This record gives sequence, C-alpha cells and structure tokens, in this order.
Amino acid sequence: MTQHSYRLVGICPDQVGIVARIAGFIAAHGGSIVGASQYEDTETRMFYMRYVVDADSLAMEADAFRAAFEPVARELQMEWRLTESQRPQRVVLMVSRQDHCLADLLHLWRSGDMPFNPVCVISNHEDLRPLVEWHGVPFHCVPVPPDTEGKEAAFEATSALIRAARPDTIVLARYMQILPPWLCGEYAGRIINIHHSFLPSFAGARPYHQAFQRGVKLTGATCHYVTEELDAGPIIEQDVIRIRHHDTIDDLVRLGKDVEKTVLARGLRYHLEDRVLVQGNKTVVFS
Repeated sequence: MTQHSYRLVGICPDQVGIVARIAGFIAAHGGSIVGASQYEDTETRMFYMRYVVDADSLAMEADAFRAAFEPVARELQMEWRLTESQRPQRVVLMVSRQDHCLADLLHLWRSGDMPFNPVCVISNHEDLRPLVEWHGVPFHCVPVPPDTEGKEAAFEATSALIRAARPDTIVLARYMQILPPWLCGEYAGRIINIHHSFLPSFAGARPYHQAFQRGVKLTGATCHYVTEELDAGPIIEQDVIRIRHHDTIDDLVRLGKDVEKTVLARGLRYHLEDRVLVQGNKTVVFS
C-alpha cells in the first residue's frame, strides 16, 4: 500500500534559510520528511521545492497543516500547494479516433500502476466507446462540426460535460481538435496534451508529414500544458526515436505512436505526483 503522505510544493524568491525554515516548521510539528527536492534558478533567482512528508507522523490533518503553514509561506513570498497522496486526482480523458494513448492510460489505471480517477472520456467520434465502456468508464460523444458556429456549440456542450465531471486534470490523449481560448483559460495549468512532434519543431497539423518532408533523422513526441497559443505551452516531457532514410510517412506514424503513449504517460505521472512546477513558459520537473 502506498504510504499516506503530503506533498508540499512551492516557488519563491531565493534567499538564505528557506530549507531550514521549512524543515524546521515540519519538524516542530513532529513531521518526518521522506522525500526532498529543491532547485535554485540562478538566472531568475527563484527557488523551487517539493517535499514529501509522512502524514502519519503529523498530529494534524491536511487542512490544519495548510493553515499552520500559511504564515511561513507569506513570509517567504511563496506560491505553494499541499496535496495528499491518498486522494487520486479526478481526470477527464479526451480523444478522437486513435486509441493508443487512451488504451495505455486506461491500462495503467486499471492495473493500479498509475493512481488516478478517470471520471469520464469525451470524444468527438463514437469509435472508442466499446473500449472505454469495457473499462467501466462513462463515455460521452460530442461531434465537432467543421463550421465555426457548430464548433462553438460543440465546445459549449463539451465544457458542460467537463464542469459536471469536476476534474482536477484534463488529458488530451490525441484529441484532434483545437480547444477554444476561453476553455484553455478556464482550466489553465490543468490541461495536458500530447503532440506528435518534438516541439517547438513542426507545431500544428500533420507534423509527421512536415518531418518527412524535412528529412529529419529524429522525431519524437512532446507532453505539454495547453495554453491559448497552439502547441506553445510549458513542456513537461519529451522523447525521440531515430528515423532512417528509407522510412515512409507510415513508418514515422507507427514509430511515433510508441513514443507518444510513453511520453504522455510519463508526463501525466509527473503531473499527478506534483513533480511539475510551472514558471512562465518553462517547467521545473523533479523526476
């Protein structure tokens, strides 16, 4: 069984004594630190931290810990959050017709290898309903017409389903639609996408075709947070695979699928475990 722990994650201006101040606070409440990661950005002079505390070592619950830590965070000018390992995040998965990323995430969830709560799957096609319902997960289909008016209505309906699901995180597991800016803004920092290219190269549509025409020797995939600017959000994870001169576009697509599902799974795991800290358009990932 996973140890019951709290994850204390924060960003603040770098200064002398941050580690001592936080460790001292935890120790003063009887807390045992079982994991600690920190990083100082020498260019921006910002300090990043992720501490894992044995929850059973503390004589208080999470809300009491938050209230007690607030004055310390205010003193350090820290943006912070405290999460509990035993509370799996509620995740909405969005997909179109390709199933490789979705199937991998559902397998990881069902096998217990990635603890999260897939509250529903939303798709713009019916193709993957049997797969999703076999896993016992609610499936919603909202077709997205090509015309502007139809798209807006579809995304309003999609937004209503998302709100009803009350997700902590939304994962675009090859959802081949561009979300409208208002929806990106509503869930800023909570929408994760997998792009089948090694961003920032070959952003937008048909990246494998772009890569093939350019004659690349490496292609890959990028897991990133979704922002209002297409394929330009903070990058969480990336990986590559080598391309040979005789590989066709179909070969690139086939090879790329393996990278896509692996990168998305890693990126989502880092996010769920509070290992990703975002500052501007960059991330610090305590992997």
